[in-house]
Amino acid sequence: MENYEVEFDFEVKHLRHIITIAEKQLSVIRQNSSRQQSDIIEAKKELWENSSHSISNLWSKDSFYELIALNQYANSVSSKLSTLELGANKMMALEKTVQSPYFARIDFQFEGENEVDQIYIGRTSLIDETDVQIYVYDWRSPLASVFYRFGVGKAFYDAPNGRISGEVSLKRQFEIHHGVLEYFFDADVQIMDEFLRKLLSQNASSKMKAIVETIQKDQDIVIRDIENDLMMVQGVAGSGKTSVALHRVAYLMYQGLSSKLSAHNIMIISPNTLFERYISNVLPELGEDNVVSVNFDDMLKTILPSMPIQNRHQFLESLLTCKSEDSARLMKKSLEFKASTEFKEILDRFMDDIPRKWIEFSDIDYDGKCIASRTLLKAEILDRKKAVPLGLRLKQLEESIFKKVHEMRKVRMKKLRDFVINYKEHIYEVEEFSRLLSISESTVLLQKIERFTKLDILSLYKELFHDPKYFHRLAAGIQLPDDIDHILNFTQENMKRGQLSFEDGLVLAFLQLKLYGFQYGNSIKQVVIDEAQDYYPLHFELLKTLFPQARYTILGDIYQTIEKPEEVIFFDRINKILDKKKSALITMNKSFRCTNEILNFSKKFLQQDSEIESFSRKGEVPEIYEAQDQEEFDELVIREIRFCKEAEYQSIGLLCKTEKDAISLYHRLKEQLAIRFIGSDTITNIKGVFVLPLYMAKGLEFDAVLLCDTNKEHYSTEDDKKLLYIGCTRALHRLSLFYTGEKSPLLY
Repeated sequence: MENYEVEFDFEVKHLRHIITIAEKQLSVIRQNSSRQQSDIIEAKKELWENSSHSISNLWSKDSFYELIALNQYANSVSSKLSTLELGANKMMALEKTVQSPYFARIDFQFEGENEVDQIYIGRTSLIDETDVQIYVYDWRSPLASVFYRFGVGKAFYDAPNGRISGEVSLKRQFEIHHGVLEYFFDADVQIMDEFLRKLLSQNASSKMKAIVETIQKDQDIVIRDIENDLMMVQGVAGSGKTSVALHRVAYLMYQGLSSKLSAHNIMIISPNTLFERYISNVLPELGEDNVVSVNFDDMLKTILPSMPIQNRHQFLESLLTCKSEDSARLMKKSLEFKASTEFKEILDRFMDDIPRKWIEFSDIDYDGKCIASRTLLKAEILDRKKAVPLGLRLKQLEESIFKKVHEMRKVRMKKLRDFVINYKEHIYEVEEFSRLLSISESTVLLQKIERFTKLDILSLYKELFHDPKYFHRLAAGIQLPDDIDHILNFTQENMKRGQLSFEDGLVLAFLQLKLYGFQYGNSIKQVVIDEAQDYYPLHFELLKTLFPQARYTILGDIYQTIEKPEEVIFFDRINKILDKKKSALITMNKSFRCTNEILNFSKKFLQQDSEIESFSRKGEVPEIYEAQDQEEFDELVIREIRFCKEAEYQSIGLLCKTEKDAISLYHRLKEQLAIRFIGSDTITNIKGVFVLPLYMAKGLEFDAVLLCDTNKEHYSTEDDKKLLYIGCTRALHRLSLFYTGEKSPLLY
């Protein structure tokens, strides 16, 4: 105890010293910032004064020099603004450093040296730039990896100039708030686990938080990997895979000059807008700019802006509310087939067939001559480089036709003038009327040409399903599902009703990209995909086409699919499609979210061979409540919510199987307590009492979860097992299930 007090006193003095250094740096930056703001105001004033008199002719020789001078003033303002922005970012980092400069210390003796260095690790570095002394190391620095990967004893880290070895004699972790050291402990594995257990026992935050203090060894391996072009993570519910992905993004943004990525070089593909909002604080908390986050439905809208396509939320709602088992099975089969590699092969053959069978080329006449015959036009398209998308080849063909027209236009205009001059009513407007006739001719000609140079993607797609004999001829040698004819009929019926299903949207986007090309983002160098188990082969084909130069970080959990079964081979298929030089698959089987009792209850909905480990945090056994009718059901739910509030739980999630069920429950309870409904496009903080469809809760966590309507009517199939697993594993501390009628057989 006496030794602890001595060490505590030492650490308090060291903390004061570090905060003093940070405060001095902060004071200097604030003074510089104030001076820079004054300089910008002066520069803007100078720019205004020099540009207040208008330049009458920008293209005159005299004005050209004035324009150069104005550009120099503008560049000066822009440069000063960039400097000010850099200063503001540094100021924000130092303000956080003053509050909590570091969270860990390691004592490390470099191999071949006698002295032991005290290395303090924080969320950002603190450096004296005059003598280049590092007071605090950024958690992403190579040396900091020793803290995450090793205990006391021999250790090493990989630096830019090679591997550096040494020995750790101390691992210490701090709790510092508002510049005050509350406590520290010298960490071994057992104590570190206890510290993490204490953190996990706290209430859920309204948004996902950074986890730099508690990153585990296997998580650190994923975060710091820069060798692989494709990093895949199979992580069970609560394993921290999303947090790891975001910390990986922050690490990539920190890396050296040659490989450093900016926010605009990275794209995160999220399951929905609610999840985007939930993770939005992590990168700013780590001192980095936020990264563009989109969901796949938004990407499809960008590729196909005018097509009313069913989104994934609508598809799931339609599937889960479907009364007919046969209809539900057909919907799943249709999606599975159309998003498969087999159907992609059929689409490739179909696209090769389009210029031969589905484009009606026409003879093109101009000025009484055939300037391009349909036979030659077709041959030219078939002979052009196949590497160029068909739509672009057709556009090039259109341009080459109009080039010929342009070469003949002078002669044609003379003929039109000669023609017009014979009409007395146009004697005074020969030139104008001749030009009008020429424009009219060109318009008619363009319309004729565009009939075969402009592709109607939707009409072509309908042709693929119009004649079953043609479809089967196209699919010769390809393994088709047993119920392919039902899928073809199902698609035809939907098309007749003007409905474009979720899977049709994927296919149409693929056709659009392949036939016309589409650069969604040339600057994207890293794509992060979360909840990847919900995706199909065609999703990854689309991503490969959109971001051919990007590296990928892909996270999923094969246990958390909704409408399809999945196995680890799923990641092999991704690897094959994206076809990157170096790839790795990391498995994260330990769940940190749920208590032992909740996780053991949840595992009953999985196959027996599922390898999920618990972090061993104790809690209450989940309870199942039966109600005789809806009135009693509502009373039980309200009583549970009030109990959770008295227990000071910050976030309480009422999860229903469908949005329809969630809306019904919300309307029944909203008059009796403060409750909010989360729908398909809701963006909100996860704090309070919420009711939402279960499939929208993926990736989220709540202090307490109330699974509603867990009766036989709602939960009885193999797919329902996975839904129950997803719902149960959203709970940190408390899980309760409610039902009326006959209890779900899956709960026995």
